[in-house]
Amino acid sequence: MNREVSERVHILFFPFMAHGHMIPILDMAKLFASRGAKSTLLTTPISAKILEKPIEAFKAQNPDLEIGIKIFEFPCVELGLPEGCENGDFINSYQKSDSGDLFFKFIFSTKYMKHQLESFVETTKPSALVADMFFPWATESAEKFGVPRLVFHGTSFFALCCSYNMRIHKPHKKVATRSTPFEIPCLPGNIVITADQANVADEATPMGKYMKEVRESETNSFGVLVNSFYELEPAYADFYRSFVAKRAWHIGPLSLSNREFVEKAGRGKKANIDEQDCLKWLDSKTLGSVVYLSFGSGTNLTNEQLLEIAYGLEGSGQNFIWVVRTNGNQGEDEEWLPERFEERTTKKGLIIRGWAPQVVILDHKAIGGFVTHCGWNSAVEGIAAGLPMVTWPMGAEQFYNEKLLTKVLKIGVSVGATEKVKKGKLISREQVEKAVREVIVGEEAEERRLWAKKLGEMAKAAVEEGGSSYNDVKKFMDEINGSK
Repeated sequence: MNREVSERVHILFFPFMAHGHMIPILDMAKLFASRGAKSTLLTTPISAKILEKPIEAFKAQNPDLEIGIKIFEFPCVELGLPEGCENGDFINSYQKSDSGDLFFKFIFSTKYMKHQLESFVETTKPSALVADMFFPWATESAEKFGVPRLVFHGTSFFALCCSYNMRIHKPHKKVATRSTPFEIPCLPGNIVITADQANVADEATPMGKYMKEVRESETNSFGVLVNSFYELEPAYADFYRSFVAKRAWHIGPLSLSNREFVEKAGRGKKANIDEQDCLKWLDSKTLGSVVYLSFGSGTNLTNEQLLEIAYGLEGSGQNFIWVVRTNGNQGEDEEWLPERFEERTTKKGLIIRGWAPQVVILDHKAIGGFVTHCGWNSAVEGIAAGLPMVTWPMGAEQFYNEKLLTKVLKIGVSVGATEKVKKGKLISREQVEKAVREVIVGEEAEERRLWAKKLGEMAKAAVEEGGSSYNDVKKFMDEINGSK
């Protein structure tokens, strides 16, 4: 391990309490620990249980490195939240009609932790606080004690630039309908999108007002850490540093900080399949012949949509691993599967119900394509694995990430999603079948695969000694040292 920085450097990491936010920040904490810093993660009791096992495994492999957890109290019921609602993943599985309002209430309730954070910062005097974007109040809390606050958005430079230009120029206000395409002004690459796809919050809404607080806290912060690497999106990294946040460091792909098999397999929840059984199944398949489908930890698809996916996969004739996030809507009888589907596809397909060891699977030589919702964690993991992707954005900033994958990097094939999944429009089995075939079979697929592989090699080079992300980690830590 390279230990370039004095033990005096102590970084607090404060992730939003949901898997999609905690996993990359845990990777980041391990990365900085491996570069000589002391890393402390701050979270709630339920979230701590998710982090404890991978941290203990990391410490067992690296006994001389410093990493730990500090648990903050979060009394759900007293805050007007259901019991157990101290983690965003609880809300994703919450079946009541007010789950959207519950998410906003949960975000606003996190301010309860402000006093605990300030007390801990005052007591420990850390070198820096890396706090999730959903904690805008953390900038002021850190400033009280002269501690630099870094913002972590968990997305690409490209998506951050798109969001900025949409806010500044408001092109969605100048078109006839929400489905009318327009170009995002003043952004490299001639990016065309619709209002239905763009993630622009109305500033009159509670969420819009909150996102305004997020932007203001970013402006007042020490800077921004981005899970990306320069070679992936140079024009947008430069644009972001020139016009949006003057201080930003690219330090990814963060998933590549997991070097050992046990680390890769242990990211997030315990897998609902034995990793070795999964690898054995993959070993039986030819090079690049399997498509992997996963839509993230926060997506709930209807039975109707799952049926269309099943028929589309079967119709494509391709080998597949399909991760289905089980939830109460799907029912115990698995009405989301066609009759005798698994019997018919037993040689070609593997369904994982629940959580999958995603990075382990993506790294296997039999995987030839990745059907993804374009959440940035998944997208950058696919890039790091050198894989072409079928893009199926469903909300948040995912339509921006789709444009990066399909129009800028040209390693993605769109499934044809035109609006957020909550609108209820189905992607047909024919669309699924066409996209899966297109990403695996044919001359264009081969060209796409070769370019994706090259990007994967660039990603790995970026995090090695002398690489762009490796160097930006050093620059950041040197600045943190200098700011003390």
